[in-house]
Amino acid sequence: MTTLPIYQVDAFTDRLFAGNPAAVVPLDRWLPDADMLAIAAENNLAETAFFVAAGDARWELRWFTPTIEVPLCGHATLATAFVLSECLGETATTLTFATRRSGELTVTRDEDGWFAMRLPRRHTVEAVDAAGYEALASALGARPTEAVVFAVPGDTSWLAVFDSEEDITGLAPDIRAIAALPPLNVVATAPGKPGYRIDFVSRMFAPAAGIDEDPVTGSAHCSLVPYWAEQLGGHDFLARQVSKRGGTLRCRLDGDTVVVAGQAVLYLTGEISVPG
Repeated sequence: MTTLPIYQVDAFTDRLFAGNPAAVVPLDRWLPDADMLAIAAENNLAETAFFVAAGDARWELRWFTPTIEVPLCGHATLATAFVLSECLGETATTLTFATRRSGELTVTRDEDGWFAMRLPRRHTVEAVDAAGYEALASALGARPTEAVVFAVPGDTSWLAVFDSEEDITGLAPDIRAIAALPPLNVVATAPGKPGYRIDFVSRMFAPAAGIDEDPVTGSAHCSLVPYWAEQLGGHDFLARQVSKRGGTLRCRLDGDTVVVAGQAVLYLTGEISVPG
């Protein structure tokens, strides 16, 4: 058996038992894909991140849900940057991650402990067609005012837009019906409450990827930020994912880049044993 270090981090939060938990496993070299998927399934978290050193302040990075490898994961990237900086002694302010399907990502830590990720912007493709809209409304148990498609290879999202935060928190979706829809995930969103600091809220469902509801989803904001920039105007936003655990994200639209920033807290440090 081979022993590997493992860290579990709550991302997009400044306190334990909130935000989105991610596991982070440093590697000297890549394991077989089947082993990494088995570790992610055993962890049973939304994502497990694996990384291998690739130069000065540079790493290769991959993310696995309990059932598939995903092309992009924000909260596990934040968690990885946190582990490198807070647990493994990395002193560089900006960390670079080479990924297989989302290009090169950078994460910069500020003096207040916020980690800002530069993620690829996603663009609206089209409105969800009439049949898709009806299936989406049935699966969510509520009729959105608008439903649009954001698509990149292997990671299509349907964005369901509602009028109010109460609409989002009140959703009780049929998770199996959502899994049967064409996109990999469904994101429900609405403007924040008038007079409050939050610009927009969201929830994200991805049962087709092995995640019934993701607590806080950095990658979803690659679609949410461009959408709300068009609706609300401006480039800087404070967002809140209103899942049971909840999390807060500082966001900025910068051309074809979406900057998503959050905090993180260490929950667990340990070792795992895998076939070697």
